[in-house]
This record gives sequence, C-alpha cells and structure tokens, in this order.
Amino acid sequence: MQKIYLSDSGPKVSPAVYGFWRWEDTSASGVTAMEKLINLCLELGINTFDHADIYGGYQCEELFGNVMKQKSFRREDVVLFSKCGVNLPHPARPDIRVKYYDTSATHILKSVDSSLQKLRTDYIDIFLLDQLDPLSDLEETALALERLRTSGKIRNIGVANFSVFQHQLLASYLRVPIVTNHIDLNLLNTTALDNGQIDYIKQRYMRPIAAAPLAGGRIENGTDPVALRVNYKLDEIGKKYGANLESIAVAWLIKLGALPLIGTLKEQRIRNIVKAFEIQLDRQDWYDLYITSKGEEAPAAGAE
Repeated sequence: MQKIYLSDSGPKVSPAVYGFWRWEDTSASGVTAMEKLINLCLELGINTFDHADIYGGYQCEELFGNVMKQKSFRREDVVLFSKCGVNLPHPARPDIRVKYYDTSATHILKSVDSSLQKLRTDYIDIFLLDQLDPLSDLEETALALERLRTSGKIRNIGVANFSVFQHQLLASYLRVPIVTNHIDLNLLNTTALDNGQIDYIKQRYMRPIAAAPLAGGRIENGTDPVALRVNYKLDEIGKKYGANLESIAVAWLIKLGALPLIGTLKEQRIRNIVKAFEIQLDRQDWYDLYITSKGEEAPAAGAE
C-alpha cells in the first residue's frame, strides 16, 4: 500500500488508518492480541495508527506502548495519531462525573505528556483536538499546540469532529497548518457532503479521514430501512466488481478522496477494507450509491 501525503503540509501516511476506539476492554485483549493486529495491519500496508487518551478505558495507549517495547517493529516505521478533548466517566478516572470537553492549554499539555509516556515514544506524528471546548481560551490553546510542535513532542496538528466554523476558528489562531480533520462519513451518514466539511477540508488541501467507514457494522448488518436499501444496492454493485459489499462501501469513500479509519477487530473486515483499494469504482456507480443512501429517485433518461 503506497504511502500518501495527508495534506500539502504532510506527513505521509498509509491510505487506510487503524484506530483503537473500539478497544473497550483492554484486559480481555491484551498485548498479544494487539501485537497480532498491529502485525496484520503492517502486513497489509497499514502503518498509521490512531489513538486517544480515552481509548480502552484510558489504557489503550499503554497497551500499544507495551507492544512497541517488544520491538517487533520500529518506531520510525509507524505513524501515530493521538488526541484529547473528550473526557468520559470511567472507573479508571473517578474524578470525571460527566462527559465533557476540555481543550484548555493545561489539559492539552498534560495529555500529550501522558500519551508520550504510555506510547513509549518521544514524539506524536499528528496530535488532534477532539471536539472544540467552547470554554477554552483559544489563544492559549493555539499557543500550547505551537509550543508542543516547536519542542518536537508533536510534529503536526489536527482536529477531529470539528464543524467548518470550528475548523476555521482554531486555524485563525494558529501560525502553523492543521493537517487533518477526522469526520463521521460513510454511506449511512453523508452529512459531511452537505454541511461543507468535505469542501472545506479539500479547500485547505487536506484529505478527509472517514471515521466508521462501515458505520459500525450497520452497513452489513443493519435492519433499518436505510441500511437495508444501501445493503441491497452495495450487493448489486459488488457483483459487477466481484467484491464484498464492505469493499464497495469503502471504495465509495476512496473515490471521494477520503482515508478510511478502520475500527473493527475482525480480521476479515480489515482485509475487506484493504481490498477496496483495488476497486476503481465507476462514477455512475458512485452516484447510484449516493442517491440510494439519500433515498432519492434517480432521474429518468431525458428528464428535466
């Protein structure tokens, strides 16, 4: 899998990214399971991994760091994302009573130092703010991010789940570019095509990263009317390409220029996503799927 630039400011990443947001019970998975999954990703050409301080009950980064300690792969051969901003109640964090956001300078600095220690690394390739806390002083937030970048603790700045206006707002305080925005995007959630997120990301010469590219398994197993309608169309088009419907769903995202953010723990589903990069989806098939997702009727030939 050939590496590509995430934005015109870099860095290079694999065209698919593996994220650990579904690793909820790290005690059940353990180092062995994570090492097996990381090695599978590397074998398939995925060398970019997405973390956050909260993943796996605030333990996932440490688990990854323990795998890194075993030196089954080199730090310079992988690209690491991490992020902070969302705080969730969990037994590991009895001080947190409710879900809330914190993108203050104090929280960012503390989170980065914690992530570096847990991941057993000296730097994070791309550090992201997840959500935008309306209570934070954005001037201080931006200054903290730039100082972290200057110090070498982080090499690039990104955001996750930012609206267009939030993206523009933070960018206005920064003297360095934002290199990515992780957004919800799949055939069952095409809001980003309507609210300007995709357009603005491309305007800033970045590639969108599509979280939950298979809608958390709903594309294959959903029983609601929209999921069933899209599933049927994916199966129909999949026969044309000799491909699994999940591969076609991801090929739809790739055609749009997005990078799928893989979250599944199932090996076959990961392989289906990687298979999507071999599919050259026809433009009309892309629109056929988009129209089906939105529940619209395709116009008849010659109709005005």
